[in-house]
Amino acid sequence: MSSEDQVISQEKAEELLSKFDRESNVRRFTGWRSYFITGLLLLFAAYVFWTTLFVTLPEQVRRSAFVGIIIFIGYMLYPAKRSMTKRVNHIAWYDFILGAAGTIAFFYYVVNFRAIVERAILLTPTDVYMGLVGIIILAELCRRAVGFPILVVAGGFATYAVIQGYSLRRIVHQLFYTTDGIIGTPIGVASTFIVLFIFLASFLEKSGIANFFINLANSVAGWTAGGPAKVAVIASALMGMISGSSVANTVGSGSVTIPTMKKTGYKPEWAAAVEASASTGGQIMPPIMGAAAFLMAELTAIPYLVIVVSAIIPAVLYFTGIYLAVHFEAKKLGLKGLSKEEIPHFGRLLIQQGYLFLPIVVLIAVLGAGRTPAMAACYAILSSIIVSLFRKETRIGPKALVEGLCNGSRNSVGVAIACGIAGTIVGIVTLTGIGQMLIGLFVGIVRNPFFINTGTSLLAALFLTMISCIILGMGVPTTANYVIMATITAPLVMRAGAELGIAVPLLAAHMFVFYFGLVADITPPVALAAYAGSAIANSNPMKTAITATRLAIAAYIVPYVFIFNPGLLLIDPSIFGILQAVFSTSLGMVLISLGLAGYFLRPMNVLWRIISIVGGFMGVHPSLVTDLIGFAIIVVLIIVQLIERKKTRLAA
Repeated sequence: MSSEDQVISQEKAEELLSKFDRESNVRRFTGWRSYFITGLLLLFAAYVFWTTLFVTLPEQVRRSAFVGIIIFIGYMLYPAKRSMTKRVNHIAWYDFILGAAGTIAFFYYVVNFRAIVERAILLTPTDVYMGLVGIIILAELCRRAVGFPILVVAGGFATYAVIQGYSLRRIVHQLFYTTDGIIGTPIGVASTFIVLFIFLASFLEKSGIANFFINLANSVAGWTAGGPAKVAVIASALMGMISGSSVANTVGSGSVTIPTMKKTGYKPEWAAAVEASASTGGQIMPPIMGAAAFLMAELTAIPYLVIVVSAIIPAVLYFTGIYLAVHFEAKKLGLKGLSKEEIPHFGRLLIQQGYLFLPIVVLIAVLGAGRTPAMAACYAILSSIIVSLFRKETRIGPKALVEGLCNGSRNSVGVAIACGIAGTIVGIVTLTGIGQMLIGLFVGIVRNPFFINTGTSLLAALFLTMISCIILGMGVPTTANYVIMATITAPLVMRAGAELGIAVPLLAAHMFVFYFGLVADITPPVALAAYAGSAIANSNPMKTAITATRLAIAAYIVPYVFIFNPGLLLIDPSIFGILQAVFSTSLGMVLISLGLAGYFLRPMNVLWRIISIVGGFMGVHPSLVTDLIGFAIIVVLIIVQLIERKKTRLAA
């Protein structure tokens, strides 16, 4: 690719990010305004590191100050309308007023913290007005930076509280002045763990690790049939684990991989779908999991390392399913890999650039030593700066250091805003007890005599939960998405199992809702990651989304295995149970991939495709009978394919 093409590609990538990822749709500045915004972002970064590493403040004070700073920066970055970002150096006068008013409201709580805590729910009129101003201004900023979907959900819950007769004073107290609302657990985790990992991702990008991941994937799979698509799968899995955005990951790596896939011979819809499904799945990839792992650890009280280890096998199965689909499609189309001249030498690449893995190794080592995720992130950031010094083109000097801090601060704004609004949903659920009402509805569903047995009842409840997660997750950032799922739907899964006498582990329930909230980014009709990939590939958006859903079939199946056989999450104490779950699910993924692709050793007819898909779904269910049926199907299929291929050769 020429330098001119690279510039054009970068410009297009930025345009697509601003179109499909609202968090990236920020104003542009030059001159003194650029220095002003840079100063704000650096002050925010200094505040985060200062409060995380050096001082201990009351949580309400630290979190309120965090949100107050975020609000002012947010109104400086995000205009009221998307089209306004085209105007360089323009900040509307009312944005200064709104930003200042929101900041004053949250810092009012900081300054008057002791008095407000002593008053409890007996708020003064000034307390109520300040809280109401803060909530409304945060909601408007969320509309700009995140979008309407999460506001619709939050607004629905707030309306329910009003209908139930709760006073304005009581609602404001719950949402603004307690750690069950805006400054609740989501903001608590965002202001410590998540923001620091966003800074880590920014510095890793500066160190050149993104290009290293693509080159590494090329050296491993570039030479195989349909190599560029397999490269996209591997590279996106590696990049996605440190990226908290499916869309950003799709655009970032897709601007390189999608044109290469098309050049190889893949259809535009297929190329875009491969990148979108792999980029979305990157957020289930340990050890970082797009920062959702830290929220999960906080909400479930399950150690972070336990969550990361439990997520390994499902993540591998997810990407194995996509990889197999890509492989069989390449075989069906007769596609070749890249030439030897285009592929980096694996050993030489590891020797020359393998040190770029050091920050991730440091992260895991520090966590394994029992230190906090915040401390581990700081050590990893420091190591990423050190490894960048090894090569001149990636060296992080003073200018790059400022850029890394500014990018991290800028990328933190949207996530923090979404977590704040997600906190309001948690607050209303806690205040009104609506969660118990929803649980009651689910209990009525699972006890319906229409269902044949307990397994069918639980399956129906899980299916409704899946649909709810996908709908609630559409257009919502991953971290806020998971908070909503964990608050509303995870308890439903556990209670449904309890009503049927099936013990659903806490981690399994949270992983279930996390997966289905995540795949909303590739599930029609609001499939933002798929649409972003489609724009790069110039393909049909809806066809791309449908193809991405088909490629990511594992993400729609594996979560059910979590529930019926937690061995997949390494929860089962029996080694045999774990091995059986892995074998069953792997076998099911292979058969489903074969059936959807319609190709194994040679093209498959419709009957065998149906048999493979049905056998695959049976194989996913971990039992000896279904395992034997699935294994028998694949053995017979191999024999039939070999015989048919031999006949074809003889006839030729």
